[in-house]
Amino acid sequence: MQFCNVNYIAMKITLTGSLGRIGKPLTQTLLKNGHSVTVISSQKERQSEIESMGAKAAIGSVENIEFLTAAFREADVVYLMEPPPNFFDPTLDINEQWCNVARNYKNAIESSKVKRVIHLSSIGAHTATGVGMLAAHYHVENILRQLPDEIFIKFMRPVGFYYNMFAFIPTIKIQNAILQNYGGDDNEPWVSPLDIAA
Repeated sequence: MQFCNVNYIAMKITLTGSLGRIGKPLTQTLLKNGHSVTVISSQKERQSEIESMGAKAAIGSVENIEFLTAAFREADVVYLMEPPPNFFDPTLDINEQWCNVARNYKNAIESSKVKRVIHLSSIGAHTATGVGMLAAHYHVENILRQLPDEIFIKFMRPVGFYYNMFAFIPTIKIQNAILQNYGGDDNEPWVSPLDIAA
């Protein structure tokens, strides 16, 4: 994957999402282009990897408004995404969890005076009906849309991520099938996390 060769004005950028499938290549690209990058992670063990790349590590929780405000302060741009939910927790309300995070983001953005925001949302975020659990993105976007008009926010709505098809191997071996929650004749678009990072 080759990223665009663009001349950038050096900025201070804070990223949520740690060094995940988007965060890591995004951090590498931003640093390569001369930006100052702070990476938020909830995992203390990520700190040395973040710092070895040349970024600043901010270790804490997106559920802590004071932590977020401090991490966002002086940033020219913040990149937001909600942490992946624990799908194995039957008591979890994904919508409520992500809406709480979105409210924290909104409050931290207003308190830190950030003026530019990029939010990783999802296809289907245009509606709260007929999209299953993707409706949580609709609610999150609406919380972030309550930011003052002088704050520019860009919503990215990619389709499902293509990154590792090896997870299908066990069901292929055992059942001769790839199991998904859409029809076998449906075309399902995917995007590489590297393209989202770019």
